Amino acid sequence: MRLVRAGAVGSEVPGALVDDDTFVDLSDVVDDFDGTFFASGAIAALPATIASRIADGRGEALAGRRLGAPIARPHQILCIGLNYSDHAAETGQPVPDEPILFTKSPNTLIGPNDDVQVPRGSEKTDWEVELGIVVGQRASYLADETEAADAIAGYVLVNDVSEREWQLERNGQWSKGKSAPTFNPAGPYLVTPDEIHDVLDLDMWLDIDGVRRQNGSTSTMIFSPTFIVHYLSQFMALEPGDLINTGTPPGVGMGMSPQAFLHGGETMTLGITRLGTQTQRVIGN
Repeated sequence: MRLVRAGAVGSEVPGALVDDDTFVDLSDVVDDFDGTFFASGAIAALPATIASRIADGRGEALAGRRLGAPIARPHQILCIGLNYSDHAAETGQPVPDEPILFTKSPNTLIGPNDDVQVPRGSEKTDWEVELGIVVGQRASYLADETEAADAIAGYVLVNDVSEREWQLERNGQWSKGKSAPTFNPAGPYLVTPDEIHDVLDLDMWLDIDGVRRQNGSTSTMIFSPTFIVHYLSQFMALEPGDLINTGTPPGVGMGMSPQAFLHGGETMTLGITRLGTQTQRVIGN
């Protein structure tokens, strides 16, 4: 099942994408794909509803509609740093023994094809294609990774846009280099786990102006999605609808020689197997 939110900013309608251009409106049975929805367990009933509506000819053309992030603004966005062995190598940093955790402001969340704004004064805005986890139920002190798997509502493509100077050179936490407006494009859809045969065997890529910069696979993840959810639940309560960005493969601008960053005028295109693609124009400061 692929869940989407279609419409103008602030007026997105929840629905499902049945094929590449057939939208099933679910707004009469779901207010939004938010924490209340995920906590209710209503996601389990949606496949039957979607199938019935398709059989009744109630699919609509998606073409021409803006897609928002497939989840409403979450309670929190949690991020895992240096979670790919080959990315750690390109940055010259050791593979971490435990997940490196930082947070990202929830108001960074935008649609998959919305513009990304370089923040005022930035000289080192960077890109990061990532696998995102959407939490499906409250998770606290989970017993093991089996319980963690049950707590995952689905997966989503994310661009974890980052300002490297603010993240790494301005002292303190990474969060201030991660939390500028528009810094978390997500979507086009949330894909439920049953649609993904092996989440640790997904190709990931990102292009800048048609030039391939990142080309990796979730197979080089250090900590798997279920490990991450179990691990985080030992330190905090994860809430339904929370988003977890799980790290990026090599090819970021910071890792290039010479380094390369976004200043405005570029186009980012990125994708992950079965999670769709995104395209963002970069707007200068």
